[in-house]
Amino acid sequence: MRLNASTARVMLSLLPALPTALAVLGTLLLFSLFLLVQGQPALDAIGLIFEGAFGSSFAWQSTLLRASPLMLTALCVALPAQVGLIVIGGEGALALGGMCAAIVPQMLPSGTPWLVATPLMAVAGMLAGGFWIGAVGALRQWRGVNETISSLLMSYIAIALFKHLVEGPLRDPASLNKPSTYPVPDAMMIGSIPGLDTHWGLFWGVVACIAAWVFVKFSTKGFAMRVVGGSHRAARLVGLPVNLLALAACVLGGAAAGLGGMFEVAAVQGSANASLLAGYGYAGILVAFAARQNPLAIIACALMIGGIEASGSLLQRRLDLPDATTLVLQGLLFANLLAWEALGGRIAAWRVKLQAAALADLPVQLEQTHA
Repeated sequence: MRLNASTARVMLSLLPALPTALAVLGTLLLFSLFLLVQGQPALDAIGLIFEGAFGSSFAWQSTLLRASPLMLTALCVALPAQVGLIVIGGEGALALGGMCAAIVPQMLPSGTPWLVATPLMAVAGMLAGGFWIGAVGALRQWRGVNETISSLLMSYIAIALFKHLVEGPLRDPASLNKPSTYPVPDAMMIGSIPGLDTHWGLFWGVVACIAAWVFVKFSTKGFAMRVVGGSHRAARLVGLPVNLLALAACVLGGAAAGLGGMFEVAAVQGSANASLLAGYGYAGILVAFAARQNPLAIIACALMIGGIEASGSLLQRRLDLPDATTLVLQGLLFANLLAWEALGGRIAAWRVKLQAAALADLPVQLEQTHA
C-alpha cells in the first residue's frame, strides 16, 4: 500500500496508541461476555459506566478526585520504566508519603501559615516516597535484586510500617473506631480549585505529568535514561552513569507517589489513616501500562481508570451488580494490555516504513521552499 507523506505522518502519530486502543476494544468485548453470562444487559452496563464517569458534574467530580493520585502513582511506574525497570511499589510510597506529610503539622508552631506548612508537607511526602523507591533502584543496580519483586515486597513492608505507626506511636487518642494520626489543622488543609469541587492535587498531578514528559522527551538526562532503557550495555559503552540514572529515575518516581499521599492527607482525609490505602498505587500500575509509560498520556489514562472506579456505585444501584465489578473490568484491561504488547515488534517495523513514507516528499518540499 502506497501512502502519501501527510497520511504517513498522521498514521505515525497515532501508531503508539494502537496497542492501547486494541486492548480497550478487547476489554469491552470480554467484559460484555462476562455480563451476558450472568444475564446482565451488557450495553446498559457499559453505558452506565460512561454515565457514572462523565455523565454529570458530580460524576466528573468523582472521576477527577480519583484521577489526581492515579497520575502521581502512575509516574512511579513510568519514570523507572524509562531506564528499563518495572517498579510496582507505588502503594507503599504513597502510604509513607502521606504519613510523613501528616507528621509535619504536629512539628510546626501553632498558627503557621499554609504557605509555609504546605510546601514542607509536600517535601516530607516526596522525600519519604523517593527514599523508599530509591532503595528499590539501589538494590537492583548494586545488588542485582529483581526490582519488580523487591518493589512489591517493599510496598508490603511500607504498608505494615504505616499501620504499626498510625495505630501505635502516632495515633491520635481521640480516634477511637478508626485509628489515625493527629488531624491536620484546618488552616493547613488544601482547598479546592476555583470553579471545581476538586482539590489542587489534580492541578499538580497534571503539572507533574507534563514536567516528566518534557524531561524525558527533551532533556539530555531524559535522553540518557531512554538510552539506558534501550540497552544497559550500549549505555555503558558510551560512558553513561547507568547506576546513577536508574537510581534517579526510581527516586523521582517514588517522590511523585509520595506527593500523591501528601495530597490525600492534606486535601481529602485530613489525617493519615487506613483510608489512605485505597489501592491507588496498584491502579497506577494499570494507568502507566495503558499510557505505555508515556507521562503525557498518563493524564488521559488516569481519567479513564478514575472514571471506571467512580462508576462502581452506579452499577450497584441500577443493575444490582457488586461494586467490585469495576475491578473485573480493570483486570481484563490489564490482561489485554499485556496481551497486545506482542504487537511491539511489528509496530516498530511499521514505524520505520511510515517514517520512510513521511520523508518521501522531503526533497520536493525543500526545492519548493528554495524557489
